[in-house]
Amino acid sequence: MELKELFAATKVLKLSCYICDAMAVIETLRAQLMQGDKKALARCITIVENELEGYEELLTSLSFNTNIPVVGVTGPPGAGKSTLINSLIKKLTEEGKSVGIIAIDPTSPFNYGSLLGDRLRMAEHFTNEKVFIRSLATRGSLGGLSAKTIEIVDVMRAFAFDYIIVETVGVGQSEVEVVGLADTTVLVLVPESGDDVQAIKSGVMEIADIFVVNKSDRDGANTFIKNIIQLVHSKPLSNWSIPVIKAIATKNEGIDELISEMNKHNATGVNTKRSYLLAEKAYRLIQNKRMKDISKQKLKEEIEAAVKKGNFNLYAFVRSM
Repeated sequence: MELKELFAATKVLKLSCYICDAMAVIETLRAQLMQGDKKALARCITIVENELEGYEELLTSLSFNTNIPVVGVTGPPGAGKSTLINSLIKKLTEEGKSVGIIAIDPTSPFNYGSLLGDRLRMAEHFTNEKVFIRSLATRGSLGGLSAKTIEIVDVMRAFAFDYIIVETVGVGQSEVEVVGLADTTVLVLVPESGDDVQAIKSGVMEIADIFVVNKSDRDGANTFIKNIIQLVHSKPLSNWSIPVIKAIATKNEGIDELISEMNKHNATGVNTKRSYLLAEKAYRLIQNKRMKDISKQKLKEEIEAAVKKGNFNLYAFVRSM
């Protein structure tokens, strides 16, 4: 065998050994995950999020518990979503329930890292054995969800959680894509949203299975709640009667009612969005696959080079791609 052929064969052998080692690691992690090992869960999420070697095999080998309710908590910035979730965690764990949290954070446009990864409002739960909190960056997603959220939720469904809660960043009406992920969508609003009722009616309202009016001790809360109830009753979308809950998350008020309605919605199995949910998941996964070879950093470099040449036209550039 010539030296060149020997070198090539050695590279193939090393690659084969690397793949075998990676598969062995994946199998070990999968077994540990199924046994309830949180460290294994964290490593599996890292592998899937960063698409490390073996991540597809990991996803296809897991057994997902579709009976674990996934609750999406969404709403405009400042509505108190994190505080509400904090109160939810406290109440659920006091009842002996285990909770997995995925917190979608805004992303730095420069390094694509999470800007709010510390989750300060949930810090008191970091050492709670019944709680698992994972922050994900949106990585350029405009709809409030990370492109990898769907896959990571499924990884968490392979773990023995009683609830999985997904908090979006709060970006307005584009948050409708959360409907493609959650079994139950909780829309958190505040009395100050009263001026935006028409916007709510035209877009975001349709995604809510449960409305929560937080900070309801503020002026105008009762009027705002009545307006939301009227909107809900005037536009029934299914045989599920959408509740409007009055809450003050900082005082744990309205939390028991919210949990009750979440359980009721999950138990009734009323999810008219099921086919849309699955289609949305499939669309996001296919989109992610087809865009895999597109690098934002490389795009930036190519655009910088094109701009320097002069007469830059964005549409001509995109067409050339």
